[in-house]
Amino acid sequence: MAKAVGVGGVFLKARDPRGLAVWYAKHLGIQTEEGGWLVFNGPESAGMTVFAHFPLDTGYFGGGAEPSPQQFMVNFRVDDLDELLRQLASVGVRIDPKREDYPYGRFAWIWDPEDNRVELWEPPAE
Repeated sequence: MAKAVGVGGVFLKARDPRGLAVWYAKHLGIQTEEGGWLVFNGPESAGMTVFAHFPLDTGYFGGGAEPSPQQFMVNFRVDDLDELLRQLASVGVRIDPKREDYPYGRFAWIWDPEDNRVELWEPPAE
């Protein structure tokens, strides 16, 4: 049987698509391709990707208990969560003070310039 083998992309609407791509490239180090696409390509991008569904009334995407109007949330695997958060704080990126640690990794959240809450995940060392 044919099946999906991974996530090929996440597509977001934006008021300023090119400006948002530049922000993600600058602050999260995501490679930018011609046309403004952000691409993970190569051996450093290998690893688990989760595709999950949440209830319509989840507050998780907004960072609280109340339902959020945000319809999606992107989770990025990161190589050094603490250092990335220091870098982001130094340039004024809005950072959720909450942190979560589990056997499968450490989590933190930020907001991009268009107020999309973004999850950062540092998997455990192998």
